[in-house]
Amino acid sequence: MTQNLAKMTCIEDLRVLAQKRVPRMFYDYADSGAWTESTYRANETDFQKIKLRQRVAVNMEGRSLRTTMAGADAIMPVAIAPTGLTGMQHADGEMLAAQAAAEFGVPFTLSTMSICSLEDVARATGKPFWFQLYVMRDRDFVGNLIDRAKAANCSALVLTLDLQIMGQRHKDIRNGLSTPPKPTLANLINLATKPRWCLGMLGTPRRTFGNIVGHAKGVADMSSLASWTAEQFDPCLSWDDVEWIKQRWGGKLILKGVLDVEDARLAADSGADALIVSNHGGRQLDGAMSSIAALPAIAEAVGSRIEVWMDGGIRSGQDVLKAVSLGASGTMIGRAFLYGLGAYGKAGVTRALEILYKELDVTMALCGRKSLTPGDRSMLLPGTYPT
Repeated sequence: MTQNLAKMTCIEDLRVLAQKRVPRMFYDYADSGAWTESTYRANETDFQKIKLRQRVAVNMEGRSLRTTMAGADAIMPVAIAPTGLTGMQHADGEMLAAQAAAEFGVPFTLSTMSICSLEDVARATGKPFWFQLYVMRDRDFVGNLIDRAKAANCSALVLTLDLQIMGQRHKDIRNGLSTPPKPTLANLINLATKPRWCLGMLGTPRRTFGNIVGHAKGVADMSSLASWTAEQFDPCLSWDDVEWIKQRWGGKLILKGVLDVEDARLAADSGADALIVSNHGGRQLDGAMSSIAALPAIAEAVGSRIEVWMDGGIRSGQDVLKAVSLGASGTMIGRAFLYGLGAYGKAGVTRALEILYKELDVTMALCGRKSLTPGDRSMLLPGTYPT
């Protein structure tokens, strides 16, 4: 495996292998966007429009990418984003990704809709991690999740604001997405081509939503989960709920899903520690602007009052550099680490982080810098980036 991993030279290499190894419905779940997927595609293509400014004859010794994100030390300005069904990309996926992140030196965020539970990840890592919270109609369940996150030694709460109503992803409907997979003929044929994945799943008891089943009222097994989930995302979510959650949590609070300057100002007013410029990976409002295009105006408007991070479309260390140059003090990766996980498990997540780190370090050096400063656009070619 070591030799094969060494040949994974970029995130795209990991994606191609993950597509071969992960069952179609779960690969498509991770690698899809809402409706026409125009925003999903723009998240990547808008990065490609930004050009770098090469510098020469600059002493590049003593470079460092180290930073902090919401008080957490990070070897580079990258954290692993919360992603649902991570444990269906690879058996025990959340536990393995959390271990890889902790060992590499970047923060890990566990999703409410994870396969491995808060308690599973806490036991697997023994180190603080972040927990992402969805606001459900059942506020007792939400309060219980917050209390469980405290008990699991989570050091920050990431509150997602852009999933009050579920966006439609056509691939999920066509594939009949379910956890575990429905035993249709098409799914069984596809699973037969993924022996590595099947063996992994046979070796773990974690095949459902670990944070929900057995914890939410009336959800004792998979048969009752689908209807509960469909009914529970709360369209009434407001800034009053953000205040209630902030008080209930009492620790570092990060608000995810901000794409508009007015909302960014409200996020700063809320007293949260950080906001994440994000369109949910293009999985919610198709036709919304890309995260990188929305970033500069938000960073300029509120960057002095709250940490501004960016999520969506990052597939290389160069993308990280571009985001930091346009005002982000941190970034988050979702699909990039999922590809590594699907391809090689824990070792694949580590490889994805290694790729991003090297690309970021080399690019920074060739642009004439020894460290990164949020909002320093001197490494970008004028006229090629959004303002």
